[in-house]
Amino acid sequence: MELKYLLTFRKIIDTGSYQQAAKELNYAPSTLTFQIHQLEQEFGVQLFEGKNGSKTLTPAGRELLPFIDQVLDSAAALTTYCRQRDQLQGILTIAAPESLITYQLPPVLKAFREKAPHVELRLQCLNCFEIFRRLCSGSREIDIALHYDVGNYPKSIEVMPLCEFPLVLVGAPALSADERDFITPGRKKYLCHIQNDPDALSLVMFQEYLEKKKIQLDTPFEVGSIETIKHCTENGLGVSFLPYFTVKEELERGSLVSLPLDLVKPHMTAIAARQKDRWKSPASELFLNLLKNTMGEIAGG
Repeated sequence: MELKYLLTFRKIIDTGSYQQAAKELNYAPSTLTFQIHQLEQEFGVQLFEGKNGSKTLTPAGRELLPFIDQVLDSAAALTTYCRQRDQLQGILTIAAPESLITYQLPPVLKAFREKAPHVELRLQCLNCFEIFRRLCSGSREIDIALHYDVGNYPKSIEVMPLCEFPLVLVGAPALSADERDFITPGRKKYLCHIQNDPDALSLVMFQEYLEKKKIQLDTPFEVGSIETIKHCTENGLGVSFLPYFTVKEELERGSLVSLPLDLVKPHMTAIAARQKDRWKSPASELFLNLLKNTMGEIAGG
């Protein structure tokens, strides 16, 4: 049995198609077809089914998947062990939402690079629900998921709470008293909610608040990044609901103002999560320790 055939098998699962897997592995599609055919002959079962390029596991493929993942994890552990006898090496993939990558992760990344300069770091900027989906799907593409707690994690996922981050609704100082009022129910405001991700956890929380209060806002305004959101909000284009740490400087200098909400300490809980059954590399353990220490300082400060 060829280990590279098992790696191809896992890549097809992670990408969902032969074509994308071939592209990422730099193989011809015929090579993937040959490798999977060899595995199917060796196992005596069909592994994939599907049409129009997309591929899903057969029941037999799903039964074999845990065993194949064990082999791949063991092979990765052996390779890493041999390389790490003298120094930390390998690849570490971290998934996180934009707010944490931009405002919280840089000190952790700096400390990690100083302690493990030979580890290749890969950052995936994803919203929390997509991170949750990938973790629960069994994808091996994420080593550590740093994100906000969305709840209902299966037992196969190890969840490590880090700290709570307050949320704040902000607007421009020039907003009128009526425009600033998000307490009185049953109102329609000609203000946009400025956002960068329609599936962000903070947006879900804010929409639930507006629905409960029966407050209607104008058409949402979607932009590319949190920094753009802040500039647009400062210029009176609408309001935004963001983690406090992203707008702390603007609030302190007065270019943004906090708008009261009828909520008791709205917040999101930052967590680190990973799959329990995966081998934990020394690099991932180092990153987690640095993450816990840094987040602990933030929570304590």
